[in-house]
Amino acid sequence: MRGGHAYRESQEFIIALSGSFDVVLNDGLKERRFALNRSYYGLYVPKMIWRHMENFSTNSLALVLSSTHFMEEDYIREFADFVQQKG
Repeated sequence: MRGGHAYRESQEFIIALSGSFDVVLNDGLKERRFALNRSYYGLYVPKMIWRHMENFSTNSLALVLSSTHFMEEDYIREFADFVQQKG
C-alpha cells in the first residue's frame, strides 16, 4: 500500500503507465475505489481528499502529476486530523 494522506492545497492526476493498481479515495464520509489499468485513462484527485493506492500488479508503474511543488506543511498524514479539518 502507498499513500495514506491528503493535501490541503495540492491536486493530483494519477495514471497507471504499466500494470494495474487501485486508488481508494475518501472524502471523510464516503470511500470509493478506482481500478487503474490503462495508460490512456487517469484519475483526478482534488485537494482535501484522503487517498491511498493498493493492489499493485507485478511491474506496475504509477505516474502522479501534482498541481504544486512539494510542501511538507500541505500534507495531512493522520486520518482523524483529515476528518476534523474537513468538518
